[in-house]
Order: sequence, then C-alpha cells, then structure tokens
Amino acid sequence: MKVVAKPIEVIAWFKTDGVPKPLRFRINDNDSKTVIKVDRIMQIDTEKLAGNPMIVFRCQSLINDVTKVYELKYELTTCKWILYKI
Repeated sequence: MKVVAKPIEVIAWFKTDGVPKPLRFRINDNDSKTVIKVDRIMQIDTEKLAGNPMIVFRCQSLINDVTKVYELKYELTTCKWILYKI
C-alpha cells in the first residue's frame, strides 16, 4: 500500500458509544470526484499520530473492477477523515 494521506468526505454510521462505521467516501482527483462504497471493514485499531488520537479502519472495496485494501483514519479531536493508504 502507498501512503497518500488525502482528506476525504465520508458518510458514516455512528454507534451509541460514538465509534463511527464508514459506509462510503468521496475523493477528489484533480477535477473529478469518485465515490467508493466500503464493502468490508477488516480491522479497527486506535493510534496516536502526532499526539492526536485516531481510529484506523483497514477496509476493502471494489475500485475500478479491482479489489483493493486501504486505510481510513478518523481523527477524534477534529472529526476529520483521511484516506491514509491505498
């Protein structure tokens, strides 16, 4: 996987304990916007990146007829989503 670290827009489902579950996300590539549906969440971890607590989702989706594994990060203090690796 290659580190891209791009901010993305995410539609997520939040559980009663406050943990999000990403459903789909939109990424801006130059002048086009691509919507990707999260097919499967394989692993959920927590980490601190530069002192900021984050939830890391390792997911799998069908992108351009190819199954790809990628990582989404959710920053708890700012509520921002990042496509970290793909």
